Amino acid sequence: MKKFIVIIMAMFLAISLMGCDPAMEAAAIDRANALTSDAAIARRNLETAEQNFQVFRRVVFYNGITGEYIIQIEGYLAIIVDSDGDLVVTIKTEDGQYLKHYLGISDNVTYFSEALAPSSVSTRQYKVVFKPSVIIPTIEINK
Repeated sequence: MKKFIVIIMAMFLAISLMGCDPAMEAAAIDRANALTSDAAIARRNLETAEQNFQVFRRVVFYNGITGEYIIQIEGYLAIIVDSDGDLVVTIKTEDGQYLKHYLGISDNVTYFSEALAPSSVSTRQYKVVFKPSVIIPTIEINK
């Protein structure tokens, strides 16, 4: 049954690529490779480590007109861009506490983030982070 499904999928792919220009065909192959390449797996594992405060890094806000740094944050950071386009930097302190900063981006202010030390991540395996404390509810009783 698996061979049959693979054959059907291969036929569908071949038929869908017939008549396509070579650039579209190359783009489809690139997208398929991007999902399974060593670089894609390493990138995904690095992002997981970064969002779990396992990578020591620096984020710098830079004014493109004056050439000056506006703010620099170093530490174990988790960085996301929210729906408004603001950069949200969450910092894990040495004593296990957390700080959160919102930083706006404009047409003359940009930022860059860099890891300050290499990270060891696998390109052959993926990582699943299971945190029971997140799924166990906190029960509060009000009198």
